[in-house]
Amino acid sequence: MRTISSLLILFLVTGTLSLPVIAQEPERLVTFDPATIKTTDAKILVVRNGALRIETGHKNPWPGIVLAAPQGKWDLSRRQFVEMDVKNVGTEAVTVSCRVDNPGADGKNNCITDHLKLDPGAGGTLRVAFASFPVAVAGGVKIIGMRGTPGGSEKLDPANVTQLVVFVAKPKRDHMFEISNVRAGGTLELIDAKKFFPFIDEFGQFIHRDWPGKVHSQEEFTVRREAEKKDIAKHPGPADRNQYGGWTSGPQLKAAGFFRAEKHQGKWWLVDPEGRLFWSHGTDCVRVEAATPITDREHYFRNLPETGSPFYGKGHWAPHGYYKDHSPYKTFDFSGANLRRKYGEGYLQALAEVTQRRLRSWGMNTIANWSDSGIYLLRKTPYTTTLSMFSKRLEGSQGYWGKFADVFDTSFRESIRRAIEKERGRSVNDPWCIGYFVDNELGWGSDTSLAVAALASPPSQSAKQVFIADLKAKYDDIAKLNEAWGTQFASWEAVTAPKTKKADDDLRAFYTKTAETYFSTIRDELKKVAPNQLYLGCRFAWVNDRAALAAAKFCDVISYNRYDYSVEKLSLPSDLDRPLIIGEFHFGALDRGMFHTGLRKTVNQQDRAQKYREYVESALRNPFVVGTHWFQYRDQATTGRGDGENYQIGLVDICDTPYPETVAALRAVGAKMYEYRLNPH
Repeated sequence: MRTISSLLILFLVTGTLSLPVIAQEPERLVTFDPATIKTTDAKILVVRNGALRIETGHKNPWPGIVLAAPQGKWDLSRRQFVEMDVKNVGTEAVTVSCRVDNPGADGKNNCITDHLKLDPGAGGTLRVAFASFPVAVAGGVKIIGMRGTPGGSEKLDPANVTQLVVFVAKPKRDHMFEISNVRAGGTLELIDAKKFFPFIDEFGQFIHRDWPGKVHSQEEFTVRREAEKKDIAKHPGPADRNQYGGWTSGPQLKAAGFFRAEKHQGKWWLVDPEGRLFWSHGTDCVRVEAATPITDREHYFRNLPETGSPFYGKGHWAPHGYYKDHSPYKTFDFSGANLRRKYGEGYLQALAEVTQRRLRSWGMNTIANWSDSGIYLLRKTPYTTTLSMFSKRLEGSQGYWGKFADVFDTSFRESIRRAIEKERGRSVNDPWCIGYFVDNELGWGSDTSLAVAALASPPSQSAKQVFIADLKAKYDDIAKLNEAWGTQFASWEAVTAPKTKKADDDLRAFYTKTAETYFSTIRDELKKVAPNQLYLGCRFAWVNDRAALAAAKFCDVISYNRYDYSVEKLSLPSDLDRPLIIGEFHFGALDRGMFHTGLRKTVNQQDRAQKYREYVESALRNPFVVGTHWFQYRDQATTGRGDGENYQIGLVDICDTPYPETVAALRAVGAKMYEYRLNPH
């Protein structure tokens, strides 16, 4: 508590603390009458205290129940969410889902769904938020380019909710759980649409609401800068750390001069250049930039500077959202403008220095992916860096961030060579560089998808040519292939993606060849130039066992971007004994003026801090995990980046003010993480 109090001075001295809006009492939505409840592969029973026990089977992919609105619909236009209490009374862990429906709901459209995972005997609250931000616009306004907005969701009209669907998704076994107290909660504060615009102030903050830490004047930047300087002096960071953040009170291992992965007392660790145990406690995106599109939204912003400001720019990147079809677009970087307000003309150097002091004070020891080289090349904090490749794509493939690379095309090897060559004289052979991530959240698909994609590609595609050559070598002539696959291809040139399971063995074999070629090519080229740095993998978000096993064969450490509330059970297929690292995770809340929580939501900043601590401690208990990297250092712009992401996921906000609750959690975890990993309790 002393840590929170010391940072709250940042807010108290500016007089920006305000009381939260008190919500109306929750509204009970249903009382359980079995005669009115529709079931699908489920049995129901009203039990003690009026709870509804639900026993789901596993023959139907979506077993569960439907709770229809008694009068045909619920008008929840002044509410923020529907929630219910859930208890797992079965013998297996279960993930219970609730879907809130409008007419025409089909699981993707006209509905919103959320989930709650419970171990046997555990209970919790399952909440589905359709208006997570507590402010809405009376009558509605058109807002573009933002994932989260004031008011409701584009996927649901809360004034016309017809039913709630409670279910288990694609279960492999029977489950039993109880639900009770199904209710609507939260209260929306309505703003007159005529008074809504502009809704972003000159500092990049939401105008129509106040919160602890909000900046109201230029003078507050100076006050906060000086207050934080005192706070960091008071909390210099854990004492038993060497220059790299390794554990000087722990065992002394061989000092190899560079970072390595090693197993010690039954658990995987990193070992720092001086031979000390090291567990990577870091954050991504340690940098200035948080540009937001201005084009077509100039009326959103109050008092933008005149044209010619150095914080205007041009954006092109927009794989999703409004600006995907409206590129290039004009941007403004509120983050950079605020940093200059806070630190003056030399703000870049000042930020680099204060960031290094912050991380040490907060118990962190790693500057992780997508960070500014001007900060990490000060060589005061160990860092990871990323290599991006630009090679020929596999045309038949698909992925959230784009098509997969054609790993058999010569441009693939050439691309990784070019990428690593650029790091000579920088990260290559730098003892402060832990290692390299290459690529991010690739579309690995199912364990046949990349093979299917190869056959679905044009004849000139290298991957297709290699696959056809492999099939010719195995089957000799097309008739034998047709017999094995149950197909009727007229020639080898006519072979395309088959629609039969009989081909799956060959498809899986080529998928493995593709995955292993991907990882082995990168590893070979990396180690030629940077043999002393670790190959940290490709940051799996969506992955199947074949891809994971290929990574384990060639990577020094296998990376996962794992947005969850715990990673204690994370492991490779068959519990393969290799080190893992978390490249991304985060939590967000909407009590400090932001419109979207990010991928894992929390109730408020205190809950967010607690979830941070629980997540990192779950990783410390996992014998395979050697570090966690938070995404990201700074909040995204209130009005979103190019693809619309506008998440409250920073350790500091858009005005460079640290979140005191989260900082307290960082310090608590960082101070004891080495002892906790050796002896969790």
